[in-house]
Amino acid sequence: MPASLRPWLLILPALLLIGLFFLAPVVALLLESFKVNGVWGLGQFVRFFQDDLNREVYVRTLRIAAVATVVSAAVCYPAAQAVVRLPGRHKGLMTAVIILPLMVNPVARTYAWLVLLGRTGLVNSLLVGLHLSPEPLRLLYTEGAVFIGLLQLMMPLMLTSLVSALENLPADVTAAARSLGASGWQVFWRVTLPLTREGLVIGGTLVFTGCVTAYVTASLLGGPRVLLLETLLYQKVNVGSDYVGASVIAVILIATTLLANQALRLAGRLRGQA
Repeated sequence: MPASLRPWLLILPALLLIGLFFLAPVVALLLESFKVNGVWGLGQFVRFFQDDLNREVYVRTLRIAAVATVVSAAVCYPAAQAVVRLPGRHKGLMTAVIILPLMVNPVARTYAWLVLLGRTGLVNSLLVGLHLSPEPLRLLYTEGAVFIGLLQLMMPLMLTSLVSALENLPADVTAAARSLGASGWQVFWRVTLPLTREGLVIGGTLVFTGCVTAYVTASLLGGPRVLLLETLLYQKVNVGSDYVGASVIAVILIATTLLANQALRLAGRLRGQA
């Protein structure tokens, strides 16, 4: 047997596993969404975006996911810098605290927001008790509730990505920029951000992808009032038995996440060249 074929034989079981359980379902999904009555085309996607409700749901999904990604990046950058500056023992403890929420089931974390944001929950009790509102507000089943739930759910992913990127940032680089008279904002914008853009791209992709696919949080906190693509897909399958429509939404979700990743990478490259 030629020596050049031996590495391929070693990875052949993994390739078969990936092809059978990951690639084959995606290919079948693509074929079903692009084929209508035996004719190949984009008719299903055109009809999807011609519907006013579908367009509204798509724009809402993108808006919430994009805002959650931007806010998580803005919050997690200073938090990640603070974690990196901690001494070894404290850094390990803080890293464990960051990772701990990821070990809790998303259903349990989302139900906690149901308790906090309910009409008799802690938030409304504080608002009424401090006379900021004459009566309890409807906080659940709003875009704000979905945004808060998704942000809390996905923020640890952004934070861990940025911490990893900042740990690989040479300490003398920022010190050199400081010695040349750069302000704190200039150091961040011209040194820290370009050198840690890969961590930002990875974290942004994880947060954005998680936001557009997190069915449990969107369903529990948004309900039927705030439809997102993931909850609309669930309705297509379990309420309308529209499997073709569900496959179209699934393909749109896949395409959207891929485009978001490429957009973040392009923005990172442009920032690195600036």
